[in-house]
Amino acid sequence: MKNSTAPETSESRRNWLKKTSLLGSALLTGSLANAEPETAKSQVIRRLPISVSSYSYWPLTGEKYPIEKVIENAARIGFDGVEILHRQMAEESVSYQNKLKRLAFDNGLALPLLSIHQNFLQPDVAKRKADIEHTYKCINMASQMGIPCVRMNTGSWGTIKNKRQTDYYTHGIEPPIEGYTDEDGIKWTIDGMGECLQYAEKAGVVLALENHWGLSSNIEYLLRMYNALKSSPSMGLNVDTGNFVGEPYAGLEKLAPYATIVQAKTYYGGGTFYDKEMDYTRIGKIFQKANYKGFVSLEMEGKENPDVSVPKSLELLRKAFTFMA
Repeated sequence: MKNSTAPETSESRRNWLKKTSLLGSALLTGSLANAEPETAKSQVIRRLPISVSSYSYWPLTGEKYPIEKVIENAARIGFDGVEILHRQMAEESVSYQNKLKRLAFDNGLALPLLSIHQNFLQPDVAKRKADIEHTYKCINMASQMGIPCVRMNTGSWGTIKNKRQTDYYTHGIEPPIEGYTDEDGIKWTIDGMGECLQYAEKAGVVLALENHWGLSSNIEYLLRMYNALKSSPSMGLNVDTGNFVGEPYAGLEKLAPYATIVQAKTYYGGGTFYDKEMDYTRIGKIFQKANYKGFVSLEMEGKENPDVSVPKSLELLRKAFTFMA
């Protein structure tokens, strides 16, 4: 009996010594994590699609950067889509719109957003009506290009003529036109958006009102306007991470549960209008908590060459908006 078990005991002892030696080596080299069971590791539960706004290559000044080239860049770099800035379009013909749609399709890219401008903060009814008609035209273009969402603005009172040369971006307060109040502006925006939403519903296009300074820099105002219109199936909210007075996180926590689409600012090389320190790890967690599932569209608003800053921005956003269990 003893002779039959002695070799087995000796072998077991050698195996134990070998395993102990390997464990000690792993502790010394820091490779113990590689030996952990697969089930103990964090798991990716959602990777949000990331698009790039054509605005990242053309911040409204100088010669227009061709949107065709933005699409080609986006495909090469690894984006999931391209947001088109209406003012950057070379023309508005149907053939040009079809060209952009086909180019995006051929490059495996979505066109999730058409960003347009209008101003509802105008006492002149005819001027507000002109901006409503402009929005109708842009809804038609979005429909033609297969774009499901249009970015909307409240507009601005226009009482601060050059915001970059004042402290406007530190407080976001723009006085109303003399004789009027913010309440007038809220009503005009709700009424104007309401007319546009009726048109958008027929086209199957979402209108996403953005926190785009002006009246909408006040988050409580923005939510009042959104809640007054949210019964429309075409009403949405575009949350811009950079358009906040001071730190953005409290405002983002308020808006994230209602977000239809997100625009994410970066400021490599220093901001064109203003600079912000953006903790995108924290921002990603805010949207994960809100169960956001839609597109995140990069707006690189820094002075660094976009050929350098846009790829860096994509890497930053990919990491922040890859949600882990």
